[in-house]
Amino acid sequence: MSLSHLPLNALRAFEAAARHLSFTRAGLELRVTQAAVSHQVKALEEILGVPLFRRLPRGLALTEEGEALLPVLTDAFRRIAGTLDRFEGGRLREVLTIGAVGTFVTGWLLPRLPDFRAAHPFVDLRLMTNNNRVDLAGEGLDFALRFGDGAWHGTEATRLFSAPLSPLCAPELAARLRQPADLLREVLLRSYRVDEWDRWFATVELPAPAVRGFVFDSSLTMAEAAVQGVGVALLPVRMFGRDLRLGRLAQPFPAGVTLGDYWLTRLKSRRESAAMAAFRDWLLAQARDA
Repeated sequence: MSLSHLPLNALRAFEAAARHLSFTRAGLELRVTQAAVSHQVKALEEILGVPLFRRLPRGLALTEEGEALLPVLTDAFRRIAGTLDRFEGGRLREVLTIGAVGTFVTGWLLPRLPDFRAAHPFVDLRLMTNNNRVDLAGEGLDFALRFGDGAWHGTEATRLFSAPLSPLCAPELAARLRQPADLLREVLLRSYRVDEWDRWFATVELPAPAVRGFVFDSSLTMAEAAVQGVGVALLPVRMFGRDLRLGRLAQPFPAGVTLGDYWLTRLKSRRESAAMAAFRDWLLAQARDA
C-alpha cells in the first residue's frame, strides 16, 4: 500500500489512542474531540482493511495488527519531532556526540560549555561519560576525550594538555602528613592502572610500598573516597581545583608524576562535519588559554 493513501492525521490519532488505550485521552493530547479521534481511527481501519482496536465495554485493546503498527508509528513520530526540534533560527542544528572521561568533564569541560553554546548555537551537543575505555565506532561517537599516550589504533589524536598526578586526600588526613614517607602508613587508593603509585614514589626517591588499598575504575569515585577519609588518592590535580578551593581535598605534597596527557580523538575514517570542526577549534583554543 502506498504511503500517499494514508492520512497523517489518522496515523497520529491511532498512535495516541494506542498509547493511552483511550480515545478520550488521545483527544485531550491532540486537542480534538473524542469523536474526532474515533472517526480518524475508523477511517484508517477502513483504508487498511483490518481492525486496529477491539472496542471493549471499559476501554480499548489492540488487535494483533494494532500491536504491530504502534511501535513503528511511535518511533517515526519521535524521530520526526526530534528532527523538527533541531531547527532553530532558520538553521538545522547539527548533532555532535562526544564521549569523555568523567574526570575531564566535571573538572575542566563543564564550566566552559556555556561559552561553546554561546559561540556555536547550531551544535546540538550530546555528552557521554566513560572511564577512558571507549569504542568510537561502536558507540557512534564523533569525538572521544581521553587520557593516555595518544596511541589508539585507527584514531587521530590531538594533544590538549598534560595533567600530572599527585596525592590528594581529606584535609584532616593531610594534617598528619609531614613528608612523603608518611604515606607509607596510610591507605593508598588505586586506579586500574597498576603502576601509578610506584612511579610517583620514584619521583620522591622512595621505594614504593606494596599497595593494597581499594581499586577504583573511576577517578571521580576515588576522589570522593578520599574526600570521605577512606585513604589517599593519586589524582590529576588540575581536574580537582574546585575541590581544593572548597577545602574538600588537600594536596599534602607538590610532587607530581606525568603518566599521560588528555587528547581529543576521532576515527581516521570519520569525515569531519561542520559541528566537529567548530568543537575542535573551540576546544583547542580553550586548551591553549588554559
